[in-house]
Amino acid sequence: MSSFAPTTSKVLSSRSNVASNYDKPGAVFFPGIEKIVYRPDAGPTETMVFKHYDASKVVYGRTMEEWLRFSVCFWHTFRGTGADPFGFPTLMRPWDDNTNSMENAQRRLRAAFEFFSKLGNKYWTFHDRDIAPEGADLAETNKSLDEMSDLALELQQKTGVKLLWVTCNLFANPRYMTGASTSPNAHVFAYAAAQVKKGLEIAKKLGAENFVFWGGREGFQTLLNTDVLSELNHMANFFKMAVAYKEKIGFTGQLLLEPKPKEPTSHQYDYDAMTVIAFLKHFELAKHFKINVEPNHTTLAGHCYEHDIVMASAFGMLGSVDSNTGSPDLGWDTDEFPMDVKKTTLVMKTILEQGGIQPGGLNFDCKVRRESTHLNDMFIAHIGAMDSFARGLLAAAKILQDGVIPAFVKNRYSSYMSGIGQKINDGTTTFEELEAYVLTNGEPEVVSGQQEHYQSMLSHYV
Repeated sequence: MSSFAPTTSKVLSSRSNVASNYDKPGAVFFPGIEKIVYRPDAGPTETMVFKHYDASKVVYGRTMEEWLRFSVCFWHTFRGTGADPFGFPTLMRPWDDNTNSMENAQRRLRAAFEFFSKLGNKYWTFHDRDIAPEGADLAETNKSLDEMSDLALELQQKTGVKLLWVTCNLFANPRYMTGASTSPNAHVFAYAAAQVKKGLEIAKKLGAENFVFWGGREGFQTLLNTDVLSELNHMANFFKMAVAYKEKIGFTGQLLLEPKPKEPTSHQYDYDAMTVIAFLKHFELAKHFKINVEPNHTTLAGHCYEHDIVMASAFGMLGSVDSNTGSPDLGWDTDEFPMDVKKTTLVMKTILEQGGIQPGGLNFDCKVRRESTHLNDMFIAHIGAMDSFARGLLAAAKILQDGVIPAFVKNRYSSYMSGIGQKINDGTTTFEELEAYVLTNGEPEVVSGQQEHYQSMLSHYV
């Protein structure tokens, strides 16, 4: 494969003859691009090949493909336009005529499955409104979704690409401007319920392995006009109805909740992993749900990149990862592709320690920059991120196989392995006994936390 040479996007901005060029049987959406191959000897400018991701390579008892379970999201990759609050669209895809017609939706979907096949990922994800245009009423919208999901099923069967998860867009339409399941308007709540009902049916139809809830506007802008407990109760009842309908129709996929602290609301109820876990346990929903962690959201909450992944896993609640990153210096959700191997190593270490992330996966909820206008950029972004996670997997496996870092951590807590510490750990001691212990043994000896030592050890493996 020749190296990628940047070109201008002038050719991509033309919308003429879209239908005649791409509606013909056998139309090719990415001409000149073959299936991406593994080339570990490739040079630094050769970015259209995998240099580290070898799908069949066995690492820590499984293949890379089995551990990583890569998925491409439809919304950023095939509905993203490059527009931002300060600029108009820049990503003018040649097959997209910028209309909400069914013909255009079908072209996008066919282009997506050609992309998946050439990239080599085994999974994809979408919002209901990504693949099918919203009609004049719910009945028309559902009809369009039925037709588009028929095409999706056909393309899945043809390519072997599976649906990691589906979710419902309960935030974009003006009806949801004050929330969906937390809306102060019961009619809006009912509409959201009807939309999720259809979404669960489509998930079952397409064999989705999970179903995600992301509360895009489930929060508040000000507490002055908000009944917090009422809204949280309504949201819990919404999820309970979703569980009941899932079981009624026989959908066996895992239900997932995705935390996000803010944006677009000033505060969202699903602030971070621990907030979501507390909500699920309080409303007795924990056995039905796991958490879909998006690290960019974690950093928006003021945590380190891997925080929510580690916390969710510690409680047996890590279900899937929306594998992106952000720019902390900007302070908003930038959805960048993850290229930092230290970060991917920490994610994969957690996933290895919990025995894998199936039926979840690593979904690239990422978008190319608005300046990255060439079609090759779509591939290069995903390839780079997949290679970064492959390197992270290799480093994490080496950390666990060597056992050096885990041994240091275990030793740090060794005082809880016997004596009074063992009783603390087991919950079998009392304040009175602990007071007596201190009176007998005096002041404790506190040793160094050695943060820099651990950071240096991590650098050794990465």
